[in-house]
Amino acid sequence: MNLSTGIIFCFLILGVSSQRWGTFLKEAGQGAKDMWRAYRDMKEANYKGADKYFHARGNYDAAQRGPGGAWAAKVISNARENIQGITDPVLKGMTRDQVREDSKADQFANEWGRSGKDPNHFRPPGLPDKY
Repeated sequence: MNLSTGIIFCFLILGVSSQRWGTFLKEAGQGAKDMWRAYRDMKEANYKGADKYFHARGNYDAAQRGPGGAWAAKVISNARENIQGITDPVLKGMTRDQVREDSKADQFANEWGRSGKDPNHFRPPGLPDKY
């Protein structure tokens, strides 16, 4: 499936009206940038216990962009969890049960942020104010 066919298919599935497709794409792009910024900040902070905060923050920021941002956050979050389900047992030595529990907690934080709830709920004590 080429890109244009894929985009049209997404619009049909999501029910995006022809007048809003440009707005939806803009929001999705901005939301993807918000998710990337949260990921980059998480890696830069390298702060124990801050993972869920950055999950919630990225999803929150993206969802604030509108329906396109919320959609991008959900797609990116689900893809990330699916990939980690494969890589974490190998790279981190986690058991399937540990991966399942971590993914469940990550998805809870993702949904928390996407729903508009304050991501600071997950903020660990001592995390620098920069984040």
